[in-house]
Amino acid sequence: MKKYNKYFVFLFVLLFAVSCQKDDYTFGDITTPTNLKVTAEIVGKTADTPYGDGSGLVKFVGTADHTISYKYVYPDGTSDNSPNGKMTKRFTKTGVNKYTVTLVASGTGGVVSTTTIDVEVKSDFSDEEAVKLLTGGTSKKWYWAAAEPGHLGVGQNDGDATKNFYGNYYQAGPFEKAASPTSSCLYENELTFSLDGDQLKLELNNGGSTFFNAAFASVAGGSSPDDACLSYSTAGAKNVSLSPSESVVMANPKHAEQTRGTMINIADGGFMGYYIGQSSYEILSITANRMVVRAVMGGNPALAWYHVFTTTKPTQVPDTDVDYTNLVWSDEFNTDGAPDAAKWGYNLGTGDNGWGNNEKQNYTNSATNVIVQGGSLKITAKKEASGGQAYSSARLVSDSKFKFTYGKIEIRAKLPTGAGTWPAIWMLGQNYATKPWPACGEIDIMEHVGNNQNVVLGTFHYPGRSGGNADSGSKTIANVSTEFHVYKAVWSPASIKIYADEILIHSITNTAALPFNSDFFLILNVAMGGNLGGNIDPAFTQSSMEIDYVRVYQ
Repeated sequence: MKKYNKYFVFLFVLLFAVSCQKDDYTFGDITTPTNLKVTAEIVGKTADTPYGDGSGLVKFVGTADHTISYKYVYPDGTSDNSPNGKMTKRFTKTGVNKYTVTLVASGTGGVVSTTTIDVEVKSDFSDEEAVKLLTGGTSKKWYWAAAEPGHLGVGQNDGDATKNFYGNYYQAGPFEKAASPTSSCLYENELTFSLDGDQLKLELNNGGSTFFNAAFASVAGGSSPDDACLSYSTAGAKNVSLSPSESVVMANPKHAEQTRGTMINIADGGFMGYYIGQSSYEILSITANRMVVRAVMGGNPALAWYHVFTTTKPTQVPDTDVDYTNLVWSDEFNTDGAPDAAKWGYNLGTGDNGWGNNEKQNYTNSATNVIVQGGSLKITAKKEASGGQAYSSARLVSDSKFKFTYGKIEIRAKLPTGAGTWPAIWMLGQNYATKPWPACGEIDIMEHVGNNQNVVLGTFHYPGRSGGNADSGSKTIANVSTEFHVYKAVWSPASIKIYADEILIHSITNTAALPFNSDFFLILNVAMGGNLGGNIDPAFTQSSMEIDYVRVYQ
C-alpha cells in the first residue's frame, strides 16, 4: 500500500506542475488586420501621359492596422512579399493594359485581410526577337553547353567596367561537373521555353536532382559545405516575363557589346538549372542555338554567375589525339620579292578600316614593311618619321585565296621585339561578311606582346567570349624573338589545340554550337600598341616577324 501511495503522490505532484505550467502560458492575441488600404503611383504619369512613361513601373504602398507583413499578388499568379507594404512592380506586357492587384495583409495567428486595386499602365518594352529565339516560335529545349569552357562561371558585380560582364573569378572547364556524382546532375538539366498564347513559360526538367550552391543547400534539406546535387522537385511550368536590364553592365561604356539588356524573370522561385537563390537572369547574348545569361547571386550582390546554354544536348566525346598528315597547302617563302599573290592578299590602312583595337599602325604592301628575303617572309613594323600614322606595318591574308575546315596548321616563326609590338598568327571565319565578328569565330594560333616578353598566347573568340572576355591561355616560351619556334594548331570537329614547340598553350572542346565548323582563312600581321600591345617604347624604330614556312595538313 505504501508503494502505491508513493506513486500516487508522485503523479499528483507531476500533474500539479503541468497544470501550473499551463496556467502560466499565454498565447499572443489573434488579430485580424483592419483598415487595409493600398495606393498606386504610376511612374511618369502626367496629364499628357496618363498611363505612365512607358517603363511599366508602378509604386504600391499598402497600410493596415494590426499587420505584421504584406504580399502583393498579380493577375498572372506571381507574387511579391513586402514586410513594410511598399513594392515597385514593373509590368511588361507591351501596350496599355489593366491589371487587378491583390494586397494580402497578414496579422498574428495567421489571419489575413485582402483588398484589390486596379492599375492601367503602359509598357513600351518589347523583345520579340528574344522570345522567338528562346522558343523557336512555339517551344524549344535548351541544355548546358557543357563542352564549352566557361559554361558555368562567376565574377564580380560592381562598377569595374573591364571585369563586371564575365566570369573573371572562375570558369568551369569542359564537362568539369561530370567528374563527380555530387555535381554531374547539372548536365541533366533540360530547360523548355514555350509560348502559351502570348505568355512565355519555362519548364525545368532536372531529372529529380538540382545542383545547389552550398549557401542554399538548406532549401533542399541539405547541409553540405560544398556545392552538391540534392533531390529537389522542379515540376510544372513557370510564367516568364522579359524586362529591360538595370544591371551594372548596362552602365558600362561598351554595354551594347557586352549585354543584350533584356532580363528573364521567372515566377514562383523558378531558376535556370543551378540554384543560386535568384530568379532573374540578364541575357548577355542569344542566337538560335546559344545563350549566355548573367545572374546576381541571391544574398550576395557582390557576385554574378554566368551560364551558357545550347540547343544541343551535351555529349561527352572522348578527346582522342587527332593528327593530320596530308599536306594540302603551304608557302615555304623560297622566292625573294613580294609574297606570292596567288596565296596572299593584304589588308591595307588604319584601324578605321575595321581592325581597331586602338592600334597605332598603318598597314601597307610596301617592301619596307613586307618582303620575302633569304628564305623567309619578313613583316616589319617601323616608326615613321612624319605624316599619317606614327607606325607602319603589314597584314597578309589568304582571304578568298585559301580557306579550309579542320586540319593541322604549322608556322615556323621568329617574333619581333620591343615594347608595344603585337605580332599575331591567326585565322578568321571566311563567313565574316554575313556573320560579323565574333559570330564568325577567330582562332589565334600565336599572339605575343613585347611588353610581356616570351609569353605566348593561344586564344579563341566567339559569341560571349570576345574582347576582354576571350577564351585564352598562355605559356612562357624562351627566346621567341631570337630563335625560330613552331606554332601549331590541331583543329578537329572534337577539339582545337594550340601548341608552341609541342607545348600545349591552350585548347577548347569543339561543338556544333561554336563557329569552328566551317571554312577559315589565315592572317599574319604585326600590330603596334592597342588594347593588347600596350604602351610603345618611345625609342622603338623597327622590328620584324620572320616566318620560315606556313603549312596546312588535312
